[in-house]
Order: sequence, then C-alpha cells, then structure tokens
Amino acid sequence: MSRSDESQVERFLSKYTPEMAAAGKAARARMRRRVPGGVEFVYDNYNALVFGFGPSERPSEAVLSLALMPRWVTLCFLKGAALPDPKKVLRGSGSTVRNVRLQSTKDLDDPYIDDLIEQAIQAASPPFGTARAAPRTVIKSISAKQRPRHPSSKAAKRKTS
Repeated sequence: MSRSDESQVERFLSKYTPEMAAAGKAARARMRRRVPGGVEFVYDNYNALVFGFGPSERPSEAVLSLALMPRWVTLCFLKGAALPDPKKVLRGSGSTVRNVRLQSTKDLDDPYIDDLIEQAIQAASPPFGTARAAPRTVIKSISAKQRPRHPSSKAAKRKTS
C-alpha cells in the first residue's frame, strides 16, 4: 500500500471517535492478515467507511467487507446467503448479503466467524491467490456528502437512558 493511500485511510478514520477509529483499525488489520492477497477496496461513502476484500480488481468479485459505522463495525459476507450458518449468527434476509455486527474486533478470532470467513474466501470466484501477502489497497470512492461519523447526541442520550 502506498504511503498516500495509508494517509488517506488515516484521514477517513480520523472522522470517527477515538474508540471507533481504533476498532476500525484493529478490524481492518485482522482482515488484512486473514485475506490471502487480492485487493482491498476502500469506500468512504455516505453511510460508512467500508473496506471490501476480493481476489481481483473487480469490486463485483469481492466476498467480504468491513463497514465502520458511528457506533459499531459490521463484517459483511457479500455472498453470505449461500454460506451454511447452523448457529444463525448471520443477519439479513436478502438474496445475497449477510452480516454480523462485531461486539469486539476479537469476534474476528472466534472459530465460528473464522470458519465463515474461510468459507467465503474459498468460495470466491475467481479464487484468491495462494500467497498470504497483504491485499493491495485501492481507494475506490469518496462521497462528498456523508452522514456524521460521530454518534448523534440524541442517540447517545437514548443509549444512556
């Protein structure tokens, strides 16, 4: 990853609270170690900062992503409807995507979640390479208009009430 790409990712993360920025960095670092090469797509979009992971330059071939919201990180399985999930941890009812809201970045080390990640990687088409190199980062889009990256004061009041 180039120094300018990393600087840009740091600027994206700086919009969040220190706690959420740290959670996003930790989750991203774990996923970058976990995914065998390929490409990491970065989207600083309207709703969230998203890190997608796929085997090639084509975003449509991505199989996993992390979405950093103001109060949580979500791990998305972009073809998750096809994954066996006997414990029913994956959320979503659409025809393709499933997700799990991470309570902590340590959830990425949970054997069940790790197995789902491995299944998603193995099902990728085209397949990921065999090298365990970190994925190459590509900044795909930066939305001019974005929702606030800090929790709203109303939401914070509801949470503490």
